[in-house]
Amino acid sequence: MIQTHNHANIIDLEGRYDFYGPIHKGLRRAQCALLVRLGNADFGDAVTLADLVADMRELLDLAAAHIRHEHHHVHDVLRLRGGGVDRLDDQHDDHQASFAELEALLDGIEAAAPASRSALGRRLYLAFSGYVARDLEHMLEEETVAAPQLWSRFSDGELMVIEGQIVGSLAPEEAMAFMRLMIPAANPAERVAMLGGMRQQAPREAFDAVIEFAARPTLLPAEFADLADRLELMA
Repeated sequence: MIQTHNHANIIDLEGRYDFYGPIHKGLRRAQCALLVRLGNADFGDAVTLADLVADMRELLDLAAAHIRHEHHHVHDVLRLRGGGVDRLDDQHDDHQASFAELEALLDGIEAAAPASRSALGRRLYLAFSGYVARDLEHMLEEETVAAPQLWSRFSDGELMVIEGQIVGSLAPEEAMAFMRLMIPAANPAERVAMLGGMRQQAPREAFDAVIEFAARPTLLPAEFADLADRLELMA
């Protein structure tokens, strides 16, 4: 059973640096959207299958990168300050096993004869739904158990440094892929805070690239117009 702090403790800590929120929102949105696509996909259609396999591999790569970064940049430093991370490490190990299982299913459905793909697609759908269920619980535990541990042991400034180390370790294409996850999952105020902070700290060309290749393609026209107005972007 998942271990959560009681509601009063979570409320008391509101207003602290939202370390997990943006990336977890992005992963929840992307994983649930992909699960819906898997549920209504025609696996006998070659184009549909190719698109689904490519999108799932990209998402699984990002999910695997996310837990690597958490393990190295978050769990290790939290352990040094007396935090309890063994349970989270075990969950990450479970995720790694799920990634291997899902990759094997993707390889299998690609190699299968068209007549067999519907049954294999059903297996893939169920396996991915199980992974998503476990990851939703895992992310909830991080936000209700691990986050208060971080807040009690690190200042907001220290948490920002940790996040900066994670961002600095990303290759440019990986960083852009994470932004494509996070921006459409955020609410309007969160988008402004995220991108406004980036505009102040990152090179102008990097900010412009995120607007054009992460924000504009992933937001609805009205959402992008609202963001542009709030950030006072030039048309």
